[in-house]
Amino acid sequence: MRALGLFLWLTLVPGWLAAQGILVAPHSIFIDHRTRGGFVELYNPEARPVEVELLTLYGYPVTTAQGQLELRVIETPGKDDPSASGWIQVLPRRVLIPPLTKQTIRLLGRPPAQTPDGEYWARLEIRAKEGQIPVTGIDTTQGIQMRLNLEVRTIIPVYYRKGPVSSGLELSDVRATLEPDSIGVRLRLRRSGNAAYIGTVRGSLRDRNNREVQSFSTPIAVYYDIDPRFSLSREGLPPGEYTLQVEVAPERADIPPEQLLRSPPVRASVSIVVQ
Repeated sequence: MRALGLFLWLTLVPGWLAAQGILVAPHSIFIDHRTRGGFVELYNPEARPVEVELLTLYGYPVTTAQGQLELRVIETPGKDDPSASGWIQVLPRRVLIPPLTKQTIRLLGRPPAQTPDGEYWARLEIRAKEGQIPVTGIDTTQGIQMRLNLEVRTIIPVYYRKGPVSSGLELSDVRATLEPDSIGVRLRLRRSGNAAYIGTVRGSLRDRNNREVQSFSTPIAVYYDIDPRFSLSREGLPPGEYTLQVEVAPERADIPPEQLLRSPPVRASVSIVVQ
């Protein structure tokens, strides 16, 4: 089992994810059992060709003790894990993308016979080899030059849906902690249904006159129970009583609405006294 940092190692650009030279779209791949096919597009905006390798793995986001999100990778999924990594075929798996060229990668689902209805998960790992960079600070008086091979990895989620799928969310245990320059916010999220919950967490800090003075909005995916941490700035915040309102809704700016599973928003609030 491996853990990879999750908060945002992927840089969002309009419609694409930047992977240090290779642009990737879409941000998430949804495959329906009726068609069993999906795709991802890779674009090389550089003036040199880039070699790309694509792999599938199984993993899902979890939270650390500090509330940071990271990707837990399961090297060998168990029989009860809803893993699609072993039967998602990627075509092609290796490709050399010329400069200023787009390449379409196709994904084909081949689930075992009698696979039960539900949602199955995989991650598509895109490895882009960016060539070589020189290593400095090393004695080269012998005429030897050293270079490092540079490989950049981008990981995006793949969802395979068979039959009826649904998802909902329970929000509980909202806590706020005053810190020297910020307000730390923790909350517990529990997913229901047979599919991952994909949505957005929004926080609104309001004063006694119900005016919003600080806010945050963060995309989130809940596969299993998590306890994430968020933060609000205290800069310019005068002492007084405030109310923190938290809402989680199945809405995402980077995912088409038709791919999101509908469920009612969940809300909670907590009082905060700033000294």
